[in-house]
Amino acid sequence: MSDIETPLISHSEFDWSKSYLHPSSWRMEFPPLALHEMFFESASREGARPMLDFMGRKFSYAEMAVAVRRVAKGLQDKGIGKGDHIGLFLPNVPHYVAAYYGALAAGATVVNFSPLYTVDELSHQVADSGTSMIFTVSAAALLPTALKVLNKSQLKGLVVGSVAEMLPMAKGLAYRLFKRRETAAIPQDSRITRYRDLMSNDGGYIPQPCDPERDIALLQYTGGTTGTPKGAMLSHQNITSNARQVNAIDPHSRLTDPANPAEDRILGVLPFFHVFANATVLNRTVNNGGEIIMLPRFDARQALAAINRTKVTAMPGVPTMYQALLDCPDIAKTDFTSLRACISGGAPLAAELKARFEERTGAVVIEGYGLTESSGVVSSNPYQAMSKTGTIGQPVPGTDVKLLDKEDPSKPAPKGEPGELVFSGPQVMRGYWNRPDADAEVFVDGYLRTGDVATIDDDGFIAIVDRIKDMIAVGGFKVFPSQVEDVLYKNEAVREALVIGVPDAYTGEKPKAFVTLNEGAEPDEEALLQWLNKRLGKHERCVALSIRDALPKTMIGKLDRKALRAEEGV
Repeated sequence: MSDIETPLISHSEFDWSKSYLHPSSWRMEFPPLALHEMFFESASREGARPMLDFMGRKFSYAEMAVAVRRVAKGLQDKGIGKGDHIGLFLPNVPHYVAAYYGALAAGATVVNFSPLYTVDELSHQVADSGTSMIFTVSAAALLPTALKVLNKSQLKGLVVGSVAEMLPMAKGLAYRLFKRRETAAIPQDSRITRYRDLMSNDGGYIPQPCDPERDIALLQYTGGTTGTPKGAMLSHQNITSNARQVNAIDPHSRLTDPANPAEDRILGVLPFFHVFANATVLNRTVNNGGEIIMLPRFDARQALAAINRTKVTAMPGVPTMYQALLDCPDIAKTDFTSLRACISGGAPLAAELKARFEERTGAVVIEGYGLTESSGVVSSNPYQAMSKTGTIGQPVPGTDVKLLDKEDPSKPAPKGEPGELVFSGPQVMRGYWNRPDADAEVFVDGYLRTGDVATIDDDGFIAIVDRIKDMIAVGGFKVFPSQVEDVLYKNEAVREALVIGVPDAYTGEKPKAFVTLNEGAEPDEEALLQWLNKRLGKHERCVALSIRDALPKTMIGKLDRKALRAEEGV
């Protein structure tokens, strides 16, 4: 990294040695470390200490190490090893943790799939990534989709677990008795292996050679800077570096205070398939030896009950989650005295929401910033020192940032003007899977372009002021207008389509569709909206649809999204 006494931003006079995050950490180095070895090191150190709390059932580090080894052995017995891609189509359940680290220990690469994906979306990413096997559970919301993909793709098999088998005994029995409608039958099929059968071995897997800096641990799909989903190739070193970077700025972590680390219980309600949770909940906590209070999905009442029951100390989330907690009546009977910090990301955090949540809970809400391409975190406001509301803080240790000209990324931004934020560091992806063309667009002299326009003040705090990308931020999820438009074009009545983000008080933004119709088509906005939303993932669904006589176009005849936003006042 750059010398600590040299400004990392050519047109700024800020001295990065005065960082408020953790000044002594700026010369940190991150020795090569494989992701599964990071897990095993923590498991060896922590032993019987709890790693997971799943709906009240505790799993120790030692227990999870056994599960990880058995997954690795089970996969190797099926011929899985170096070069294979293993998909995780899972909510937040213990199966995810065992499969994630187990696949890596077996030598494979993990591919995260959103449980919200439709059959077409999952099929596309399975094909693009070359995934050969998927882990899922028998939930009615997941298994039928996975089975359809199994029958229409190159998948060789599914590993199917049960949520009930991971619950405390009484809850597991109740789940089986009263939630049968939420469970799908597992068919008899030679391509399908039950999770418990995969685990029926002695855990004696064969360790595989791993080059942490070159070997890809995770393919994480993102829209990049163009809106077309691409697989970001995150190496073992990318991910373990980011876990250590996140812990380096936490004054309570083992890395910062090894002689006296504070209690570490983190609420894991952010979805693990998303890079935000993967970095700030799963890998950061495993690296620190903390405990993850895991919930399958976010429900405000369940989250507040978990805070009361387990006395969590940290709670990463998106702004809509904090708003939902404030709106929940159960907040009146919730004890927040254990809660120290809430890390907010995924979407801009309103100053009013931050102030209200901090006043109600007594915890500090820390806004940060990251990308899939950064393995998680690029910058953060400090935990304890000066922070600035409305900014994304300062770069985490080992990260260089600068601003480039918005129109010409080969030049620095003019002094005193906003520019495109670019950064470099050990957490930067190795590139996009099978997309050298996209790599050429996103990398500039070793720096990764974010597509976001930013300013950096005299104290080194970064503020995002505009967006180059067309992505729509829906409660922390990124929705790509082009994908929604592609679905609209499948309707024979639709002639042209544009989708933009419109403000939403709860999620920050919602997609809104605009279409023109083919001659002879009968205009019915509500019917077309219902048709569209049935074919989209939950976070992609449009809040409204408008049928127009014409859509704005540029001088050369292209549909003009920018002009449409201006017309709508967004």
